[in-house]
Amino acid sequence: MQIVLHQPEIPANTGNIGRTCVATGSGLHLIEPLGFRLNEKEIKRAGMDYWEKLDVHRYMNFAEFMEMFRKEKESHPEIRLWMATTKAKQTHSEVSFGPNDYIMFGKESAGIPEEILVEHEEDCIRIPMLPEIRSLNLSNSVAIVLYEALRQNGYSSMQTEGDLHRLHWKE
Repeated sequence: MQIVLHQPEIPANTGNIGRTCVATGSGLHLIEPLGFRLNEKEIKRAGMDYWEKLDVHRYMNFAEFMEMFRKEKESHPEIRLWMATTKAKQTHSEVSFGPNDYIMFGKESAGIPEEILVEHEEDCIRIPMLPEIRSLNLSNSVAIVLYEALRQNGYSSMQTEGDLHRLHWKE
């Protein structure tokens, strides 16, 4: 899976998302302008010591990102670009994610620009929530959608069982 952040503004959210990407083997794609510098302490603190293990890519703008995506799609026609937005007609659990899909999220203050959304209406997905809530935290939204996509793909290559540190599970 690939996570795409369109103009993220809050370094702690991007750090948390980076850590989630490392934990899931997902790449992180950042579309500028960013609301922070990538060397800020908040990113490193939220991502902890995982930031160095992150597969991160940067793009000067959405057009540059789409150019890369189109080239990727030429060699892998099955991949899709999903766009998470509170304005979508379908939920994240109603669609079928492929193992190499890209999931894009917008900036914290405004989401993905509507000019982009109208060009990708069939690829827009939402997380259900009560109508009086404007949106969820960006890092929480990424985790919710990403883990649904991973669940649909059988958590490929991920550890699905754990051991206790001091004690042992009953057999």
